[in-house]
Amino acid sequence: MAVKTIATNRRARFDFAISETYEAGIALVGSEVKSLRAGRADLKDSYAAVNDGEMWLYGLRISPYEYAHEGGHDPERPRKLLLHRGEIDRIGSKLAEKGLTLIPTSLYFKDGKAKVELGLGKGKSRIDKRETIKRRQADREMDRAIRHRSID
Repeated sequence: MAVKTIATNRRARFDFAISETYEAGIALVGSEVKSLRAGRADLKDSYAAVNDGEMWLYGLRISPYEYAHEGGHDPERPRKLLLHRGEIDRIGSKLAEKGLTLIPTSLYFKDGKAKVELGLGKGKSRIDKRETIKRRQADREMDRAIRHRSID
């Protein structure tokens, strides 16, 4: 299983406490696939939602492919996500809960098909974000101390 990462949303795990992740395919046009293969995508400020029993991805920016016929595609159009009906229903019921949202955490090619990893998360407060930063700094300091100790 060859996986080629196109883009990651680094702020997703910082801004949200992600409890579950899902993998979904994306319905794309040809020029979008060409742009993704060139690594020209941005997940910043994107989210997924259920509309009329279908899952859609909003805010994903795929830059236009410069060699596309007649300008190619709209860079920020909503894109349909490909999931099984049961998964869409299960995710939709969880999204109905207060404060939960579906955030794309990474975009990648898996066996030649474009996939997106979606995280079901709840927004973190400022205090939670500070604790995440403190924990990350403490982990770095421990790693440095271990490396320094093993060198001596």
